This record gives sequence, C-alpha cells and structure tokens, in this order.
Amino acid sequence: MPRLAVAFFCSGFGALLCQVVWQRMLGIFAGSDTVSAALVVGAFLAGLGLGSIIGAKVADRLSPYQALIGFALAEAGVAAFALLSKAFLYDVLATDLAGVVDDPFVIFALCFAGLVLPTTLMGASLPLLARAVATSLDTVAERIGTLYGLNTLGAGLGALLGGWLLVGNLGYVGALVLAAGLDLVAALLALTLLPGLRSAPVAAAVGAQVTTMRQGEPFGSLRMWCLLVFLSGYVIVALEIVWVRLMGVVGQYHAYLFPTVLGTFLLADGLGMAVAARMVRRLEDPRPAFFVTQAAGFVLAAVLILALYWALPLWPLNTLVSVDSWRLWHGGLATSVILSVIVVGPPSFLIGMTFPFVQRAVQQDLASVGARVGWVQLANILGNAAGSIGTGLVTFHLFGTAGTLQFLAVLSLLLMLGWLWREGRGRRPELGLAAACAALLLVLPSNARFWSRIHAEQPNHGTAWAEDRSGIAFYRYEASGTAEPSGPFFIQGFSQGRIPFFGMHMFLGAVGPLVHPDPKRVLLIGIGSGGTPWAAGVVPATERIRAIELIGPVLTALRDLAGRFPDGPVAAMLRDPRWQMEYGDARRALSRGTEQYDIIQADAIMPETSHSGLLYSEEFLQQVRRRLAPGGIYVQWGPSQRVVETFSAVFPHVVMLMPASVLIGSDRPIPYDPAELARRFADPAVAAHLARGSREVRDFRPFFERPALVWDPATPRAAPSITDVFPRDEFYMNNPVLGTQPLRTPADVVARAGQR
Repeated sequence: MPRLAVAFFCSGFGALLCQVVWQRMLGIFAGSDTVSAALVVGAFLAGLGLGSIIGAKVADRLSPYQALIGFALAEAGVAAFALLSKAFLYDVLATDLAGVVDDPFVIFALCFAGLVLPTTLMGASLPLLARAVATSLDTVAERIGTLYGLNTLGAGLGALLGGWLLVGNLGYVGALVLAAGLDLVAALLALTLLPGLRSAPVAAAVGAQVTTMRQGEPFGSLRMWCLLVFLSGYVIVALEIVWVRLMGVVGQYHAYLFPTVLGTFLLADGLGMAVAARMVRRLEDPRPAFFVTQAAGFVLAAVLILALYWALPLWPLNTLVSVDSWRLWHGGLATSVILSVIVVGPPSFLIGMTFPFVQRAVQQDLASVGARVGWVQLANILGNAAGSIGTGLVTFHLFGTAGTLQFLAVLSLLLMLGWLWREGRGRRPELGLAAACAALLLVLPSNARFWSRIHAEQPNHGTAWAEDRSGIAFYRYEASGTAEPSGPFFIQGFSQGRIPFFGMHMFLGAVGPLVHPDPKRVLLIGIGSGGTPWAAGVVPATERIRAIELIGPVLTALRDLAGRFPDGPVAAMLRDPRWQMEYGDARRALSRGTEQYDIIQADAIMPETSHSGLLYSEEFLQQVRRRLAPGGIYVQWGPSQRVVETFSAVFPHVVMLMPASVLIGSDRPIPYDPAELARRFADPAVAAHLARGSREVRDFRPFFERPALVWDPATPRAAPSITDVFPRDEFYMNNPVLGTQPLRTPADVVARAGQR
C-alpha cells in the first residue's frame, strides 16, 4: 500500500498537469468562449468515462498480478502521450486546423480523438488498481478510498504547484515532460510490487467464497448508488464553476486564480476521502453518512458564499478586494487567495467524504470490485460532465450565478427528501439539512442583488449589467439626472473601461485611422466600454468597423445603456451601420475567412490577465499579419518589454509611440509623422468626434510627445519571448512584468532582453 499510494499520488499530480496544458492547447483550436471550453472538457471527461467502462469490464477478469501490470502499462501510456501530445494537439489542431473547423460536433470529435488514448488510460487506472489491492472485503473500501483520496491530493497539489510554479517557469512543454516523468515513476513503483503478487488468487476464486457469506446488496443496488454518485458529481462540479466565476470577479481573473480554486477543491476533496476512508470500517450503514456529508457540503458552500456576499462591501474587504481596486499584487492577491481557500475548502472536504461511504455501500463481493469501482467512477464522471455543461452552458445562461445556486439547493433538497421518504423519517440531522436547503431558497438573493452588492452599487447609482454563460459585465454610474452617465465599466470584475471613455482607449482607437492614408476596413479585437471602437470611427471615409467581443454581456449592457441614453456615443455606434458589433472569439475569427483589413486594433488588455498571452503571442501576431491588406497596420498597446520584443520580432516595420507605449506594425514603412499626427488630432471634425466620447481629454499630444522608437527590417531585434506554449507575462509571479518607460531605442529592447 505505501508504494501504491505514492504511485497513485504521482499519477494524480501528472494527470492534472497534463489536463491544464492540454486544455490550454485545445482552447486555441476550439476557441476561448465558454461553448468551446465545454466541448474540450466534455471530450476529456468522455475519455475518462470510456476508460472507466473498459476498466470495469476488464479488471475483475485479472489476477492482482495482471491488474498491477495493467496499471503500470496505463501510466506508461499516459507518459508517452504527454511527451508526444504537442505534435498533434498544438501543431496540428491548434495551428493548422484552428478556424478551419466550425461545426461543434466536429470540434468535439477532433478534441476527443486527440485525448481519447491518454484519458481512457487514466480512467481505467482506478479499477485496475482497485483489483490489485482487493485482498479482503473488510478493507477493500478503506483501501480504495485511501488510494483515490491520495490520487486526488496529488491532483490538487499538481494544480497548485503547476499553476503557481511549474507552468510559469517551465512553459507548457516543460510541464508535460515533468508530468510524463511522474507517470513513469508511478509505473515503476507499481512494477516493484509484482514479485509479491505472483501467487495472489484470481478474483473469481476468492469471490466465490465471499459471495456465499454475503448475499444481496444490503445498502441498495449498484444502479441506485450510481444515480446518487451522478447527482453528487453534478453538484460538486457545478459548485466549482460557481466558485471560479465568483472568485474570478473577487480576485480579478489572473492566471493563478483557477489553479488556486481547483487545487483547493481537489486537496480538500482528497483530504475528505482520506479521513472518511478511516471511518468506513466502523460504519454499519454508510447511507446516512453519505446523505449527511453530501447535503452538509452544499449547505456549507452556500452559507460561505452568502457570507462573502455580505462581507465584501464592508471593511476590511472593501479596501483589499474591492472591484474598484487593483488586486493582482500584495494585499489584494493574498486576500483573494485566502478567501478562495475559505470558500472552497470546507464544503469540498465534506463532499469528498462521500466517496469512501459509497465504496462501503457497493463493495459486497471481491469478485466484482473492479467493475463496481469502474461503474461508480463512470457515474461520477458523467455527473461531472453534466455539471460542467449544465452549469457553464445552461443554468448560468438562464438563471445567472445566484439562480444556479438556487437550482443546486433544489437538487440537494430533493435528494434529502428522497432519502427521508424512503429510509430516514425521524432522523434529526437529515431533517435539519433538508430544512436548511429549503431555507436557502428563501435566503439566496436574486441575481441582480447578488452582483449589485459585489460591484459596490450604492443608492445613488444607476446600473446596466448582464450575465450569461460567457461572463459578467456591469456598468455603474452616478444617477444624477444629467444627460451623460459617468462611471466605471466592469468586465469579469475588473474596471476594463469607463464611460465617458478613457483618453488612452480613444487614442488607441484613433491613432490607426489617423496614421493610415486610406482606412476603409477596420477590425477591432475587444469592445470593452466602447472607447476604442468609437475612436476607430474618427475618419468618415472608414466604411466598416468590425468589433468582436469575447464576453457576450458586454454587448447586452451597452445596448441597455444605449436605450437609456440615446444621445450618447454608445447609442450612436449601435445605430450607425458602419459599426458591426459581434460576440465571438477574435482569434478564431482571424483564422477564418480571407478578408483583409487596412487596420487591425486590439483593445488594451493587462498582460497579467488570465489568457492574455493568446493576444500577445508570436503566433497570434503572425495571424494578424496575414489578415492585413498590403500596407495595412496593426495597433496594439505595448505594456511590457516582452510584448515589445515579440511584436518587433514579427513585424518588419514597427513604430512605438511614447510615452503611451502604443505599437504600430506593418509589412511596409509606416507613414508616421508626429507633427502631422498632432495636426490631425487638432482637426475640428476629429476633435468633435473624440469629444463626444469624452470631454475630459482635449489634447492627445501627451500620448506621443516623446521620440518614437522605430524599427525597420535592418534593425537588430530580440527573439520573441511570448508564445502560445509559454505566455510568460501571464504568469507574472514567475516572470516579472517590466514596463516600457525606460526604453529609448530599439537597442535598449535587445539589451534588456539579454539581461533577463
């Protein structure tokens, strides 16, 4: 058991590293929107489910010796695929087929084809290992619970260390190599136990003796327990998705947030299994323990979310993690991590305890240990898949976050009522938990109240907001009765813009059309509060301005705002046929079609934001370059030295406007003349258009008053330092993000890259 425990721990650690990297690679192929993410998760879980079925069918036909060989071969197979996976998942799917395939069924099929081998092997590993350790019916539930708990603890540690340390230092390929090494360690540890298992009996021989002693299924049928495990799996994954959305808004969605939530969930879940595994031998009837821990886990989760909802506007949280504050460093980061552990850990521990209780209920015959483990695991995986798809695509879209919690309260209440009706009438703990689930339906706030409090809405504020499967957008403004609203525009809990518009956003949008001699067609990546697309229409000769936004509620909130303020710039954009606003993944849009643009612009995005690397990477910039018309220009904010290095490595001609750090790239010389640009900004028609977006910025010359940095094809360049498989700035705790203000010449860029 000790060596197998270490082996299964390493297996869980490696599996989580692989899952994180594979999901990021396939996200480039399938897209970064929630529907595409659900397809990738569904493909991963489908492979695990297939492995569980195969394990259930095969494991009990093997002796412990053969089952252990099967486990070792499965781990070795996962290791081999980890080493080879980039060639197919990234080089073929993400690079060659991204944007070529649009049909969701084909996307799912290709993701499944890419993951089916390793995930099937992962899914089969637990039934095989369960058969290997099943030597006594009295200890089998404890052993399986302990091993699965340690596997989950390994996965949790893999999520935490992988997200906070390994991926940021090794990159995706390095992380896969490490994961392969851990899987090989697991295989080798298992093989060291083979000499002692040569004489172990075949399952049927032992099972025949035990079956004569223990007839029937005293705690319910396997089918009933599979249904219960399905519901339990649905609830826990639905809660995980709720936690990610809520803590993402609280903690400002950075690359370390998801590993923190997932790692905390898995560590607490695995610890709960380990504790419960030591209790199962003393339980005469495991059913009450299952229902109590399942319902208590949900009730505690809802209570902790309500406590956070109540406390966020109060001191000290309103100074540390307010939506109006910067939360990526120091006290804000530490507080959001601590809150994640508090909100996620305790309920995950309780629900994790259910797994050994289920094993105690279903394991009544050594001849079918592997099969029963496999079918229960399959039910859990199907519940996880249903929870992921049902929450991420359906209940978030229909009911929002608070409504999803109410739906989970209904499920938990029905689960408890079913138990009380059948077996548990008169049981006080179960009655109390059923009453708590019913009370939560009355106590949980509406979705509007939930997000209004979290976004610090006050009685004198007006709001325009929306939530759906893709995220949350919230505009909060002073309701003073004036014709023009004023306030921050939050996307995923971070103030991504403002109305009236920020001057920097308008400069970013206007500079391309004012520099380009004939800007007919413009593509914008990101809409935000609308400042960049509004300014992109500064030249009347521009015929089409296509703007793509990844977070659908941004468009809903802007339409709501336009209806309230029909004379504002947002309403003017939505009425004008020149502007085409759409929801979608801009990177996939660049991969599709052949239309070329005179100008492509990216709205400003913080390099520390989760998934920002997909819009700063060398591969993305190459995509942009291919969609530019001859002489077309790409305009992007250059917030870090790595962004400048990567940008200048892709485009032969580059101008960097200082001190705004705005990069302009093209395949031909860029007609930049600072005096001419200042004259164009001062043109009365241009000034009037920009003033309609914001009267707070009258003079745009300070954005480019310093001498620009200029590259031509002969200028020495640093190698690109941000790629799809190593988005360094995104992992800013491992790779400090250095600003661009010290840069004076292109040579400084090369020198500082060499110093790092």
